[in-house]
Amino acid sequence: MFRLTQIVAAVLVLLAVALGGYAWWLGGRGSSTPSRADTGAVASPASTAPTFPAVVTTRRVAAGETLAADALQVVQLPIAPPGILKEAATAVGRVPVADLAPGALVTETALATGFALRLAEGERAVAIRADEVMGVANRVQPGDFVDVFVMLKSDGREVARSQARLLLSRQRVLAYGSASVDGLPPVDNGTAGASVGAAPARPIEAARTAVLAVPVQDVARLALGEANGRLLLALRHPGDTALPDTTLFAALPAALRPIAGTSARAMVRAVDQAHAGLAMDDLAGGGGALPTSPPPVGYAANPQLPGLAPTVRPRATGTGTSARGGIEIESIRGDKRETVSY
Repeated sequence: MFRLTQIVAAVLVLLAVALGGYAWWLGGRGSSTPSRADTGAVASPASTAPTFPAVVTTRRVAAGETLAADALQVVQLPIAPPGILKEAATAVGRVPVADLAPGALVTETALATGFALRLAEGERAVAIRADEVMGVANRVQPGDFVDVFVMLKSDGREVARSQARLLLSRQRVLAYGSASVDGLPPVDNGTAGASVGAAPARPIEAARTAVLAVPVQDVARLALGEANGRLLLALRHPGDTALPDTTLFAALPAALRPIAGTSARAMVRAVDQAHAGLAMDDLAGGGGALPTSPPPVGYAANPQLPGLAPTVRPRATGTGTSARGGIEIESIRGDKRETVSY
C-alpha cells in the first residue's frame, strides 16, 4: 500500500512538471508573436484615421502667374486648414498674389479676388462720378450694360460748338455706389418680412461713383470726356449687342507722335493705342480741325495785352446813334465785355 502511494505521487510530480513546461512554452510564444485579434485591435485606429484633400503646388509659382493644371496636385492631410482648396480644377486659371513655393498649400487668401477677376483681357476698371440724372435715376445695377454719352458745352458765345455724342458703347457696370458684382448690397431690415421665394428689392441709394469695365484703348477717351464735359449713362437691354460701325468715321489721331517710319497702322495693340493717348481737341473735333465760329463783332487780338482784347470799329450811323464821338472801343476780358464810346 505504501509502495502504491509512492508511485502515484511520482506520477503526479511528473505531470506537474510537464504542465509547467507546457505553460512556459505557451507564455514565451504569446510574448514573441501577438495574437491576430490583438494585431487587428492595434491596426484598426490607424486605418480609420480621417484625412482631408488639399491642393498644393508641384513647383514654384510666381506672383501674377496663372496657375496651370500641371502646377497643382491634390494630397491628403490629417487636418483641414481653413480656406484650403479641395479640387485642383477650382484653382486652375487663378492668379496668386504672392510667390508660392513647391508644396505650398493653395488657399483662397493666397489667390487674387475682387474686380480683377471680373475683367476680361484688355479691360480696365475705371471709376467715374455719378449722380441721379447721370445714373438713370439710380436704377443702374452691377452687371448692367450702359452706353456712355458725353456732352461738351462751350461758353455762351460759342453755343454752336457744343456737342453731344456716343462716347463708349455697351460698357459693363462693375459697381454702382456700394453695390458691386462681387456681392449683393446689404439687405434692408424692412425686407425681413418679405414672403418666401420673392426676390428682395434692391434699396435705391444715391450713388456717387460708378465703376465700368472699359477697354484699355478707350480709357483716355473716357477720362477726357469726364474732365472736360458731362457724362450720361444710358441703360440698355442686356440682349442688345448692337455696336456702332467705327469704320464709317475718321479715326482720332494719337496725342504722342510715333517715331519716324512708324505708321498708325502699326499700333494694332490696345495697350499701344492707350499709351499713345488722345488730345481733347481731337476728341471734340472728331479728328479734324475744330469748327471755326466767327469772332465777336469788333474782336481783334492784341499780343501786348493777352488778357485784354480791345477792338476799334466805326460808329454806326442812323437813328438811335449817340451824339458823342465817332468811334467805340470794346474791351473783352475773359467773359466780360465793356464798350466805351468816344
